[in-house]
Amino acid sequence: MLPYGRQWIDEADVAAVTEVLTSDWLTTGPWVRDFERALAARGQAAHAVSCTSGTAALHMAYAAAGIGPGDEVITTPLTYVATASGAMHCGATVVFADIEEDTGNLDPTAVEAAVSTRTTVITAVDYAGQPADMDRLTAIAHRIGALTVEDAAHSVGSTYKGRPVGSLADLTTFSFFPTKNMTTAEGGAVLTDDDMLAARADEFHKIGVSRDRSTYRHPDEGTWWYEVPSIGLNYRLSDVHAALGLSQLGRLADFTARRAALFARYREALAGVDGLRLPAVRSWAEPTWHLYPVRILGGRRREVFDKLREAGIGVQVNYIPVYWHPVFEDLGYRRGMCPKAEQYYREEISLPMFARLSYDEQDRVIEVLRGILGA
Repeated sequence: MLPYGRQWIDEADVAAVTEVLTSDWLTTGPWVRDFERALAARGQAAHAVSCTSGTAALHMAYAAAGIGPGDEVITTPLTYVATASGAMHCGATVVFADIEEDTGNLDPTAVEAAVSTRTTVITAVDYAGQPADMDRLTAIAHRIGALTVEDAAHSVGSTYKGRPVGSLADLTTFSFFPTKNMTTAEGGAVLTDDDMLAARADEFHKIGVSRDRSTYRHPDEGTWWYEVPSIGLNYRLSDVHAALGLSQLGRLADFTARRAALFARYREALAGVDGLRLPAVRSWAEPTWHLYPVRILGGRRREVFDKLREAGIGVQVNYIPVYWHPVFEDLGYRRGMCPKAEQYYREEISLPMFARLSYDEQDRVIEVLRGILGA
C-alpha cells in the first residue's frame, strides 16, 4: 500500500541519533537546547520550546495564554481534534468558525462574526501547509485584547508574505510526527516572541517546575531548591528526538522544494479533470505542502476513496469536522454550524504527498485517479 505520508530518514539522521545514544545525555541535554535554538532561528522567533507532540504543543500554548473557565477560543472545525481539545483541557469553551471554501483555512470574516467579550484566543490551522491569513486574524484578535495561536502542524517551512511560519502569531505550534514536513519521530514545539509566554510554556512542559530564583516564594534555601508555582505536565522532548530533529531541520529546504515539485506535477496532470477540484493557492503563500487535498464532486467521494484504496493507494480524508465527534455532540454542538467546512469534508481526499514519493509512484496515483473519474 502506497501511504499518503511517510518520513524520509537518511544515514545522517541515523548517525545523529547514534551520537546521542553513545553520549552521557539521553534527555534534557545539549541537543534539546540546540534544536530549540535552531527552530527559533528558522521561524524568526525569539523562543522555541520543544515538546513530545503537536498535541502537547497546543496544550502548552493554551496554558501559556492563561485560558480557563469562562474564556472562549475560536477555531476551525476542519482540523484534528487536538486543536480544540487542548483548549478544553484548560477549561475554555471552543467556538467554531467556518472556513474559506477554497483553501480550507479559517475564514477571518467568520471569525469576526464569532468574537465575543469572552474571546481570549483565536486559533488558525494552516490547512495542508498553506498559512492562514494571519495578518487579518491578528488584527481581529489584538483589537479585542485576545491572542493568536497558529496551529502550524502542516506548515513547518512555509512562508506568508515573505515571513516564515513561526513569526506570524503570538504563539505558533509545530508537529514533528513522521508524516509531517520533517520529523523527530514524535515531537512538537511552541514558538513565540513574547518572553512571558515562552516562560509559561517552558514551565508548564516541565511539570510546573520553576528554577528562576527571582520568582521563588522561599528564596533562602540551598542550590538544590526549586518551586512549583503552578501545575504542569511532563511534555519534555528527549535529546534522542531532538538530535533527529536537528538533522531533519537541516534538510527542510530540500523537503520543501521536493513537495513543491510534487504539488506542481499533480496540479498539471489533474487540471481540467471533470468531477475534480484542485486546491487553491494564495498569491502571498509559499507553502511546504503537507497534503495534496482534492475535492471529489458529484457525491462520489466514498466511491473514489474506496477504489483508490483497493488499487493500493493509501489516500486519507482530512478532516472529519471536529464537532461531529460524539464528545462534542454530547456537549451540545450540532451539525450545520459550519456548512463550508462540512461540505469540504464531504468532498475531500488527500492524495499521497511526501518528499520521498517518486515520480513513478505519483504517476501511478494520477493514472488510477483519472481512470476512476473517467478522464
